[in-house]
Amino acid sequence: MKSLFIAMAATLFGITAMAQKSNKPTIVLVHGAWSDATAWKEVTPVLEAKGFNVLVVNLPGHGSDTTPFTSITLQSYVDVVKKEIGDHKNVTLVGHSMAGMVISQVAEDMPGSIKKLIYLAAYLPEDGQSLLDLAKTDADSHAGKFLHVDQATASAAIHKDGVVDIFVADAPKNIQDKFAKGVQPDPVIPFTLPVKLSAARFGAIEKVYIYTTNDHALSYAKQQAMVNNAQVKKEYILNSSHTPFISMPGKVAAILIKEAK
Repeated sequence: MKSLFIAMAATLFGITAMAQKSNKPTIVLVHGAWSDATAWKEVTPVLEAKGFNVLVVNLPGHGSDTTPFTSITLQSYVDVVKKEIGDHKNVTLVGHSMAGMVISQVAEDMPGSIKKLIYLAAYLPEDGQSLLDLAKTDADSHAGKFLHVDQATASAAIHKDGVVDIFVADAPKNIQDKFAKGVQPDPVIPFTLPVKLSAARFGAIEKVYIYTTNDHALSYAKQQAMVNNAQVKKEYILNSSHTPFISMPGKVAAILIKEAK
């Protein structure tokens, strides 16, 4: 009898815990190009400590994922994010840099699940645009002169001489050195593929943009131009390089906490 009571109590506790978790506001974090899920490691604990359910996505071909670059498309990224979201509702979906393209398409595909989109120094496309379309009109970006595309491997690499300047110019020297050693080539095919967005689905979702004013990857001027062409409800400004989750994670977390409540 005692064993039965313990089993019933354990089951009830488990159901209650699951319900509590499902009732938590959910934040989904999506990293950008030449990065992986570890980009958010300083931000995630702060969000979780505030009671959020945090899902961190690692895109195909990044981090420890060994998917061949030749088989990775923009849809590959979108599908992974959609799978991570699953049956979660009222999701605050956050994308950094290249992931702005990804979260935009995810929102178009499953608008009923997304409460808000937050673009962190991210590409904010219009219907029919690819990342390449947006990047080639960014005259102030430093990325182009350090970019090497290898068609045989479907990869795009940033030369080591440009990594610190492009991504982590405002980080401490020890972090810059570590970051520079860890940057790997990125799948190039997703850069070339356009999003398919509609006013009724993607257009109806609330959008927030976080500018990075000292950004040498996606220039501040280009960020402003994209926002001017979009319906963005709220804007924030960080005086940082392209990776504020490294140089000022507390400030990034504070914005996400405010917007995801």
